Amino acid sequence: MSDTKLSPAAVDQVLAAVDAGLDQSLERLYGLLRIKSISTDPAYAAECQRAADWLVVELNGLGFAAEARATPGHPVVVAHGPDQAGPHVLFYAHYDVQPVDPLALWHSDPFEPVLTTDAAGRKIIVARGASDDKGQMLTFIEACRAWKAATGSLPVRVSLMLEGEEESGGKNLPPFMEANKAELGAADVALVCDTDMWDRQTPSVTTMLRGMVAEEITVTCANKDLHSGMFGNAARNPNQLLAEIIASLRAPDGSVTLPGFYDDVAEISPELKAQWAGLGFDDKAFLGEAGLSQPAGEANRSVLEMLWARPTCEINGMIGGYTGDGFKTVIPAKASAKISFRLVSGMDPEKIRAAFRRHVEAMIPADCSVSFHAHGGSRAITVPSDGVYLQQALAGLSAEWGKPAVITGSGGSIPVAGDFKRILGLDTLLIGFAHVDDQIHSPNEKYDLESFHRGIRSWVRVLAAFAV
Repeated sequence: MSDTKLSPAAVDQVLAAVDAGLDQSLERLYGLLRIKSISTDPAYAAECQRAADWLVVELNGLGFAAEARATPGHPVVVAHGPDQAGPHVLFYAHYDVQPVDPLALWHSDPFEPVLTTDAAGRKIIVARGASDDKGQMLTFIEACRAWKAATGSLPVRVSLMLEGEEESGGKNLPPFMEANKAELGAADVALVCDTDMWDRQTPSVTTMLRGMVAEEITVTCANKDLHSGMFGNAARNPNQLLAEIIASLRAPDGSVTLPGFYDDVAEISPELKAQWAGLGFDDKAFLGEAGLSQPAGEANRSVLEMLWARPTCEINGMIGGYTGDGFKTVIPAKASAKISFRLVSGMDPEKIRAAFRRHVEAMIPADCSVSFHAHGGSRAITVPSDGVYLQQALAGLSAEWGKPAVITGSGGSIPVAGDFKRILGLDTLLIGFAHVDDQIHSPNEKYDLESFHRGIRSWVRVLAAFAV
């Protein structure tokens, strides 16, 4: 694209096209929201195909070469814009949605979008998928539409990969990416629009995602359940043994005790720590919303640091013995627990899994046994804070929102970001315009009209920044 088309005046023309076409953009969003693309329920397979086909038609109409490619599950939509000089971005989003249950709690038909006003006077779009992820996905597509309408072309080369199984595990996407590695890996950076802003007026780029190791352990002692009066004291109780194992995983200062657990954990930079300190995050208010008041992780760490930059060990479930109504005086033969570790950049999931298993096995008495069942593992992702695409994205977002965009982390794991790095060798920028109150996965899911409108404008500016 010529410098003329990237001039401030040209960008202003594209932004004006966004504003003038907002009503039409909303109608297109409503059309997509009406498609009941619930990926986890086989009864809606045809609807998932319909959503993929809808996207293909829209993208082909914008000059992309788009097609819905078959997988063992729902299709993956792949689209490529014209080849041109400059950077090549690969945009990812998902067109599938969660089930709507419980339906009785919805105030309107979940698949008939409603533009209404919330208690704070903000205009909101209410429908299943409004925020997660159809509204977010269309902010990018509509930005591409505005570029085409105002200038006749895009400022950079754009490809899209739109998934139909994110809400049901996404198991077919990694093999699809492996099979199409040469094609998809030709991009320079991946973009994901499936995250929140820092607050309603502060855009953010998420650059840190924790990885995960999930393990289920079963401790077996006696060969059958025993009467606690006849065998109590004499027989080993697996509930007690499991409790001892679990208690041994953390030290009194909140740190994880596995040998070597912190060997590959780096401290965040003083600059990033200072930026996080300046975000105005209220530790007490955050915990207070959950009815708590005291941080429980590593001592002398801020809550944000614990959430975004430190590894964890959490007990997600425990079961053993009689758990029904009433009381049963039994010593169970078995007890089990589900335990997960959130990992930060540099940590090897299999190294942590092996350390955990060694730790547990060392605590099992000679006449007892333990079995392990792995529930997956993924590495953490960190994008270098001085990366050129990150800095350009921050500049574009800051220009739209009138205040500096911030770099944030996430305590969760988004597997596709890891897949982009592992399979395609691409760093991922997670840029979203949702809010924490969007009620994703819940009844009355919503997306702020401002999020949709200014999300489109934000992508216009980010694409322009990439082309500089």
